[in-house]
Amino acid sequence: MSDRVGNSAGYMPRDSYQRFFDLVILTLGHVAFLPILVILWIVVSASIWIGDRGPVLYSQTRLGKGGRPFKMLKFRTMKVNAEADTGAIWAKQNDERITGIGRLLRRYRIDEMPQVLNMWKGDMSLVGPRPERPELVAEFEKTIPGFRKRLRVRPGFAGLAQVRGRYSTRPRDKLRYDNLYIERMNPFLDLKLCLASFWTVIRGFPH
Repeated sequence: MSDRVGNSAGYMPRDSYQRFFDLVILTLGHVAFLPILVILWIVVSASIWIGDRGPVLYSQTRLGKGGRPFKMLKFRTMKVNAEADTGAIWAKQNDERITGIGRLLRRYRIDEMPQVLNMWKGDMSLVGPRPERPELVAEFEKTIPGFRKRLRVRPGFAGLAQVRGRYSTRPRDKLRYDNLYIERMNPFLDLKLCLASFWTVIRGFPH
């Protein structure tokens, strides 16, 4: 990867500021909103379990910076074993695999909340390209040249593609947003995208 080459030559990688930025924002956010976060964890977990008595959390292998795989956490929004017959496929508008409570969680992006654990661990950043499954990355690479270039930086919870797009936005268009973000990334842009993502959550994420 280009970052490794740059580091060996003394070049500071473009995303070098993000770990400090993430830890500061995560710490301040948890101090300010801890009671609300605790209530959300309890209410959401209970709602998912009551819905179909299935598992509350869902982990899935995603690709991180440099293509390194990690387990990304989410609140489960789909039926149990939703991809048993189809394998890995891209989520679509009005996806029949999504549960009733899952649609609500996705609309306000609450399903992504467990990824705060991935951010504390360092697998993800607050802002960056959304991490994708290895199977889908391999598939997209066949028709979208340069799709792996989005792996130059650590994947994120929020991003330009999420603020400008929606769940059903085509991978090719998401890549365009991701590359634009990587070219311009800096702490001020990250803060702006964090605030924009917060507003997106408040008004409901479009599908």
